[in-house]
Amino acid sequence: MPDTAAATRLVAHFEAGLDAPICLTWELTYACNLACIHCLSSSGRRDPRELTTAECFGVIDELQAMQVFYVNIGGGEPTVRRDFWEILDYATAHDVGVKFSTNGSRITEQAADRVAANDYLDVQISLDGASAAVNDAIRGPGSFDTAIRALERLAEAGAPSFKISVVITRENMDQLDDFEALADHFGAQLRLTRLRPSGRGADVWDRLHPTQSQQRRLYDWLVERGDKVLTGDSFFHLAAYGEPLAGLNMCGAGRVVCLIDPVGDVYACPFAIHDAFRAGNIRTPGGFQSIWRESELFTDLRQPQTGGACASCSQFDSCRGGCMAAKFFTGLPLTGPDPECVLGNGESLLSLLPERDVPRPAADHSRRRPVSSCDESPLAGFEVIR
Repeated sequence: MPDTAAATRLVAHFEAGLDAPICLTWELTYACNLACIHCLSSSGRRDPRELTTAECFGVIDELQAMQVFYVNIGGGEPTVRRDFWEILDYATAHDVGVKFSTNGSRITEQAADRVAANDYLDVQISLDGASAAVNDAIRGPGSFDTAIRALERLAEAGAPSFKISVVITRENMDQLDDFEALADHFGAQLRLTRLRPSGRGADVWDRLHPTQSQQRRLYDWLVERGDKVLTGDSFFHLAAYGEPLAGLNMCGAGRVVCLIDPVGDVYACPFAIHDAFRAGNIRTPGGFQSIWRESELFTDLRQPQTGGACASCSQFDSCRGGCMAAKFFTGLPLTGPDPECVLGNGESLLSLLPERDVPRPAADHSRRRPVSSCDESPLAGFEVIR
């Protein structure tokens, strides 16, 4: 049972922002060997402006100085970077723990052994269906078998901590128990996240986001399991059903979390990769620390929030108005209700705005024109390990 009073005190403290993020998401590359239909960063081809190995080390030095506890590394598929393990080893050697997300395609037996041997390293394998039919419709043919093989290797290596990461959709909602059984089978922890209408997710959100009845079922399922299933506060909008879920139940954008993208741009939220939420670039004087502590965007986000149209709702203190990114990328005002508001307020507003202006990300790495012929390949510039 969550300690509601303690969580409320933490939310009040964290809303004003911290000297350093609790958790930082860092996308190392836009290169990816898959083309998942809901990819938040529209990944596919690498960007030739990616941070160099030396620049990545510089970011880690800053994070260590700021006492950032750990970083979430993703992409794209981060393991395709030639210097991937070098960056991870440098981070953990400098007191910055790493959790990295991967589709599992490069989790060889040797890679699994490296994960198992490093106490400050954690890995989560992305899986969006508990069966090949459901998963591969989202992530591509063969991706289910690839992920299962990676899980087998991590279990065989004796990795003490690894996770199965699932984006919840209306297609896999009936597989919640199956996901839990898979995690138990491999000795992994289950992590569920919310489908956001960002990146390529904007193209499929209308048909894949859970229905109202499914949201209720998900809420009841999560409450029953307490903190056994991780959510990363993805579903704090569901707290309006009554009992809060485990976690902070708040939007931490620019307050306790943020994103560094492959070219060094810093965004307030990992799910809001758009110029409206870009706070700066780490290549500018002052680096990441200056952006986190002094950028105009983050300063504004840390001001007391009025709640807008949601402030008069009896459930506002529970759901805090919902997800900023979900509202933005469905064309709803940031002061309005979450599009998946459990009271139906977001759905009602969407129906009243059929011609709403829906923002799109500035770059689509899956379809953009390559800078040069060498960038035609999604893995251009990287060594591929067979």
